[in-house]
Amino acid sequence: MIVAGSPRLSVIAPTYREAANVPVLFERLKKVLADLDWELIVVDDDSPDGTADVAFALAREDRRIRCIRRVNRLGLAGAVIEGILSSSADFVAVIDADLQHDEKILPRLHQALVDGADLAIGVRVEDKNVEQGLSPARQRLSHAGAELFKRMSGLAVSDPMSGFFMVRRHIVAAIAPRLSPDGFKILADILLCAPPGIRIVEVPYVFRKRQAGQSKLSAVVGLDFLGLIAHHATAGLLPIRFALFATVGASGLVVHLAVLKILIGLYGASEFRAAQFVATLAAMTSNFLINNEVTYRENRYRGWRKILGLWAFMLVCSVGAIANIDIASWLYYQSQQVWWLAGISGALVGVVWNYAVSSAFVWRKRRASAARVAPSPASPPTLVS
Repeated sequence: MIVAGSPRLSVIAPTYREAANVPVLFERLKKVLADLDWELIVVDDDSPDGTADVAFALAREDRRIRCIRRVNRLGLAGAVIEGILSSSADFVAVIDADLQHDEKILPRLHQALVDGADLAIGVRVEDKNVEQGLSPARQRLSHAGAELFKRMSGLAVSDPMSGFFMVRRHIVAAIAPRLSPDGFKILADILLCAPPGIRIVEVPYVFRKRQAGQSKLSAVVGLDFLGLIAHHATAGLLPIRFALFATVGASGLVVHLAVLKILIGLYGASEFRAAQFVATLAAMTSNFLINNEVTYRENRYRGWRKILGLWAFMLVCSVGAIANIDIASWLYYQSQQVWWLAGISGALVGVVWNYAVSSAFVWRKRRASAARVAPSPASPPTLVS
């Protein structure tokens, strides 16, 4: 009996609500990888549109595709890590299932690894003759993120926020315990955790416009990247989710001061208490909406349930504010009236309380209630130091 060995290349596609795109992606991979020994691993976060069922149906007809259906485990980074660790191939590629990544450069990414690179990155470039998949805002965000990453890491990588790359599997397997399952920017996490001297190749491609399905990204995804940077800058002491929560809190302070200034300008300082109250509500609402979409997006409230979530968040923040004031007041007198030390300590207690209770009660993990739908039958690579 002859047993076929594992494929040389595993292509990991994390999915959520991509039922229409998975068959198209699989057909395209068949064409561009015809000369390679490969497989497609769809890692689906229990999509309510039946994405996993579509992948399983394809797998019954073709051994080159298999599916991991994740139940009560959500998040792109975690899906990618799980997919890579399920592979026994020498090389693993990561590609979005939304068809925006140009699968035609996969052979070039593969050849770069065959030639000795450890990591080959698909770098998004502009082409005036092709409709762009990145909005101007996201293009500016990408450029700013790349510059920040370069300054922080010392790695001259053009597109650390890319979700399209190929890497030697053993590298990811070795650093997997240090990778965060939260967030979107798995490539940046791999780069920051990888051993020194990793050999990187960049291959340019044009990021296409999405044709079907629903985008999981938004302009505020930059906060996710900042959280990852803060996590590594503190040697892992700050969890990425806490860094995100604190960053959102800082943005709430900006909202608070802006609203307060506007109201005092309109009604005068005599109405300060009322203005402070409205500004506080505005900041809490802003913090809730951003946290709901970014920090806790896998457990976010939708529709009318956002009102319930907002009330719960305001209650948590109110208790946190009281703890902030009490701790700060106590330290103020204990530290011989060192106001700045008392103020910072109180603020830290408040944000830690708000984060812990929000995670445990406001955005606690909930079993998905949505019903699942059954399916119907260029340029040469550039070496970077």
